[in-house]
Amino acid sequence: MCSTEFVRAYLGDTRQIAEKVAAADIDKAIDILFQAWRNGNRVYTCGNGGSASTATHFACDLIKTVESTGRRGFKAECLNDNIPVMLAYINDNGFDNLYIEQLKTKFQPGDVLICLSVHGGAGKDKAEMWSQNLLKAIKYAQGSGGKAIGFSGFDGGPMKEVCDACITVPADSTPQVESFHLVLEHLIVFRLKDLIAAS
Repeated sequence: MCSTEFVRAYLGDTRQIAEKVAAADIDKAIDILFQAWRNGNRVYTCGNGGSASTATHFACDLIKTVESTGRRGFKAECLNDNIPVMLAYINDNGFDNLYIEQLKTKFQPGDVLICLSVHGGAGKDKAEMWSQNLLKAIKYAQGSGGKAIGFSGFDGGPMKEVCDACITVPADSTPQVESFHLVLEHLIVFRLKDLIAAS
């Protein structure tokens, strides 16, 4: 296959995936976040690997990009941004407790946790089960009077079953899923920006 054929095939797959993403799940996530903004609650984001960079981007956009004239942004924080804190928790409590331990000192009723994971907490390799730190954090957030929003791929994994809203990118491709998570993050942020401006 030449490069031109590869490009066309990849973009063709992208178009088909976009048509299959459930709009109702996106709407639900937007509603949860807008309610958190109205109530002055905090939003925490987190992810592993490539999803961690999207989590950082998401928190940044919730703080700054949603701002409108005379309207504040979200009180948002990414849990995978403070490297010394992360390494301290991993060293003392293990990787699977990385996010829950941070939430124990921060999370309040009404707050929202956003978790991003290509496999939605499913799958297994040399590091055992993937993204169990996210699933623990989700359960903690919900048990503490908050909401959890998931971004997943493939079949949605466990996150699809446990989150208050879970947007699943129906693709068995890590690069496609990660790319779509960023597209969806921007979609949600700019919709929230409109809602905030009109409120």
